[in-house]
This record gives sequence, C-alpha cells and structure tokens, in this order.
Amino acid sequence: MTARVRFREADIKRAASGVVRAGIPIARIEIDHTGKIVIIPGQPIAAMESGEWADLE
Repeated sequence: MTARVRFREADIKRAASGVVRAGIPIARIEIDHTGKIVIIPGQPIAAMESGEWADLE
C-alpha cells in the first residue's frame, strides 16, 4: 500500500514564491518524510561538472 502524499507541487511553488517575493534568494529546498517543507536561504551551490569519482580515473 502506498503512503498518502503529504504535500503537493503547488505547496512548494507557493512557499518558494513567497520567499522570492520577499527578496530572499533560495539555496535549496528540503522536504522531509512528513511533508515538512524547509527553504534554506542563500545562493545556490553550483553542481560539480565532473563526478566525485573523476579524480580517481
């Protein structure tokens, strides 16, 4: 049996939109297993261009 969805895409969009409208940049958004949405302010961290194992090759 599957678990009931605790949040919707609209919930995330609404939360992120409010933060952006307040002039706060979003570094990342975390959602835990209970559906709690946590928005971490700050500048987003750029993704690494190479994989973590690239330096071992």
